[in-house]
Amino acid sequence: MLRRHLVELIVQAILGFERDHPIRVAFDGIDAAGKTILADEVADALNDKQRTVIRASVDGFHRPKKERHLRGEFSPEGYYMDSFDHTAIKEYLLQPLGSDGTGTYRTSVFDFRSDSPLLPPLKSAPDDAVLLFDGVFLLRPELRAHWDIRVFLHIDFDTSLRRALGRDLRLFGSKKSLVERYEKRYIPGQKIYLRQARPERLADLVIDNNDPNRPVLIRTSIQL
Repeated sequence: MLRRHLVELIVQAILGFERDHPIRVAFDGIDAAGKTILADEVADALNDKQRTVIRASVDGFHRPKKERHLRGEFSPEGYYMDSFDHTAIKEYLLQPLGSDGTGTYRTSVFDFRSDSPLLPPLKSAPDDAVLLFDGVFLLRPELRAHWDIRVFLHIDFDTSLRRALGRDLRLFGSKKSLVERYEKRYIPGQKIYLRQARPERLADLVIDNNDPNRPVLIRTSIQL
């Protein structure tokens, strides 16, 4: 399908949901699957329809570096188990925006670049707001029940590495460092997640995003 048709499909799925609290949408997938870009496009489309959008990312909920690397800098288990503070994601964002929540939330609590905590001001969400949250490992057991709509972007691992080389060289400093991190930590860690959590079985929308200009809807459990 055309890219704009995918965005329209997701927007219509969101608009078709009726809740007495903000709708919480997860954009899940392996590294460099295109989660952030797609979530941003959906946000723009919802803004055009006068819906309040809350944008957040798992990158705002890292754990400190010493905790992320407790099992070793290149540990796949460490990547999957220790990278992100899932308790904070629930406490500061998902639960406050849920049916029994206060509507008062924070979209981030940690800056991984400076390896330091963040304390942005609390915000208040109207009941018809939409949370668009992108990141890895979002359909793991600790989080999966807190999403109202779950979107999973499928790409091949070769595609993931190729995109990372075009996107993240500055972050890693060199091609060698990036490839080593992906091959030893990120890709094996993602394989643990795919094997244990089975996110593609849990997602409401599964999309092949190997060609972002021509995404393919693999499966949906939402009546569109």
